[in-house]
Amino acid sequence: MAGRQSWLLLPIGALLTARGKLFAWIPVFLSLGIGLWFALPAEPAGWHYAVVAAGLALVVLCRIKLSEIWHPPLVAMGAVLVGILACGLRLYTIDAPVLAFDYRGPLQGRVVEIDRSQSDALRLVLDQVVLRNMAPSLTPKYVRISLQNQEPEVYPGEVILLTANLGPPGGPAEPGAFDFQRMAYFDQLGAVGYTRDPLMLWAEADPQAQWINRMRSFLGAGIRAAVPGASGAFAAGAMTGDRSGIRSDTVDALRDSNLAHLLAISGQNMAFLTVFVFALFRYGFALVPPLALRVNAKKLAAVVTFGVAAFYLMLSGANVATERAFLMVTVMLGAVLLDRRALTLRSVAISGVVLLIWQPEQLLEPGFQLSYAATVVLIAGFQALDGRKVAKRYPAWAMALYIMVLSSVLAGAATAPFAAAHFNRFTDYGLLANLLTGPAMLLLMGAGAVAALLAPLGLAAPALWVMGQGSAWILAVAHWISDLDGSVTPIVAPQSGGLPLITFAGIWLILWQGRIRWMSALPALAGLALWATTERPQILIAEDARLVGLWGPQGRVLSQSRGAGFAAETWLENDGDLAVQAEAASREGFVGARNMRWFQIGTVTGVSLTGKYAADNLAEACQKADLVITTASIEGLGPEGCFVIDPAMLADTGALAGYWEDGKLILHPSRDSARRWRGGAKVPVALEIEPRRPQSFAQNGRSTP
Repeated sequence: MAGRQSWLLLPIGALLTARGKLFAWIPVFLSLGIGLWFALPAEPAGWHYAVVAAGLALVVLCRIKLSEIWHPPLVAMGAVLVGILACGLRLYTIDAPVLAFDYRGPLQGRVVEIDRSQSDALRLVLDQVVLRNMAPSLTPKYVRISLQNQEPEVYPGEVILLTANLGPPGGPAEPGAFDFQRMAYFDQLGAVGYTRDPLMLWAEADPQAQWINRMRSFLGAGIRAAVPGASGAFAAGAMTGDRSGIRSDTVDALRDSNLAHLLAISGQNMAFLTVFVFALFRYGFALVPPLALRVNAKKLAAVVTFGVAAFYLMLSGANVATERAFLMVTVMLGAVLLDRRALTLRSVAISGVVLLIWQPEQLLEPGFQLSYAATVVLIAGFQALDGRKVAKRYPAWAMALYIMVLSSVLAGAATAPFAAAHFNRFTDYGLLANLLTGPAMLLLMGAGAVAALLAPLGLAAPALWVMGQGSAWILAVAHWISDLDGSVTPIVAPQSGGLPLITFAGIWLILWQGRIRWMSALPALAGLALWATTERPQILIAEDARLVGLWGPQGRVLSQSRGAGFAAETWLENDGDLAVQAEAASREGFVGARNMRWFQIGTVTGVSLTGKYAADNLAEACQKADLVITTASIEGLGPEGCFVIDPAMLADTGALAGYWEDGKLILHPSRDSARRWRGGAKVPVALEIEPRRPQSFAQNGRSTP
């Protein structure tokens, strides 16, 4: 009995020993509540939130009344409940209309953001949207439109008129893939589309509206005018967030060299700017004796730096990456004002708590995971470095080099699992690229700050020249690294539980104290085992029925060499395949004409019908196929004797992923929940297709049925 009691008291004793070091666990349990909420298959009702709120009140009461032994588990439970309530509150506060059908017609809206799509098309985000014959209560708050084959001069704040092809944001390209539909809902983006027709300026920008976006566009254009070419476009993107001038070849080179984070104005960019500004003003104040003798130059510099960081947050568009960095900078500068240590796990935890309560959906986004993983590991690593007094053993120049290398190694190791899981690639020379470009990026950001200070005096030209040189060096390194053989290793997408297990292992290793921390190896190994045993679908069907992908000996085989590009790219990346769509379409697996592509899965014969004659070919296809996938809308169940998948069915199921199981083809829908961003529809069940004939057309010796 005594031995049993000692085992029961062991966790409590460990928690009491760790007192004073448990605060960093609060965002972890907050994240657990958020993760549970997003995993729900259906939308919680109001009474569900009432029960959770009552549970939270009970936890708070127990925390007040019970002894200190119970405080850690009660706080953890409270954090989980707060995470759930934060999600519900966020959902109802951002609720905005989503377009429920395909629309073609006039579109009027005010430009609020300008960037480029993956195909290099100029892309606009519009608000104050007006659509023909649509009530304001049903009109999306924001619309994103790609301008095909045109490069008009357009600026934030202008009201434009155009003819657009719009539709609701698409769902995942396969079950468990990147969910643009969910992200768009929380961004209040209610429709996406394109236009091939010229746009018309309807009204000039209101001087009192969109001033920060207009300033960003003005500064970006000024930088590109002073630093022409790709270097100027990169400098404008890194300094202001205006990426409208950056072409796809530059983006690809930055991505394949592990330097794409330099364009996502986040921790590194904000850190470079704030460090430069803080040092400039701290030592600048110290050079003015009357001022230095009367004020604390360090704290005054912190106040000025906070103002610069806040302005930079607004200028860069206040995207999530910048908000995250700004929160961390705010906590650090606050620590300076309070004479506390600026970089600690507690400061990171505070910023995490604020952001997760404010925008809980960011937990699921790659930017959040990458940023916090890198920051936590860097702080933990350098705290261990300080504990071993390494700085006292080497000269200053050696320590500077050592810190630069160690920072890149730690950040790379921390972000590698997340980058591999979300982007399906490992950049083999990413460490080298970051080491070669780190000083240049610091120089670029510092020169940008100096240019901003000197521009009113007309003396910004030398600083802009320095910015151009720094940008040119970064892009040269990016292109050189990305062109090296083996610069990118493709990674297959992990099973759903793999990355969370690896993440939990890392958190446990860093935050827990004592020898038990090394038990984190168990969930890490379990996560890696899940990842290594990932089974990719044998067939994938795009949500518009235009593309089908089979798993074959050469990898994914695609039914078409063009069209449904986002689905094709997602499938190949998740397979861990670097092939482009045209290359994957040339592999063996489909036979027949371009608009009638026959295939075989097990003993199920299938055909993909596309083009304007898809409906006319349906009856013939059903005489020979067990499964027909067609872009034509079919009334009812279609011809008897075959299973027909058409756009109407896919509107309910979303994209489909199929596996051969027990002599049948089982198709799993990507519409895996009845949540609000899915339109609240009923969750569809998996589809089962059985073969009608024992032999395949290939076994019968025929090229087509």
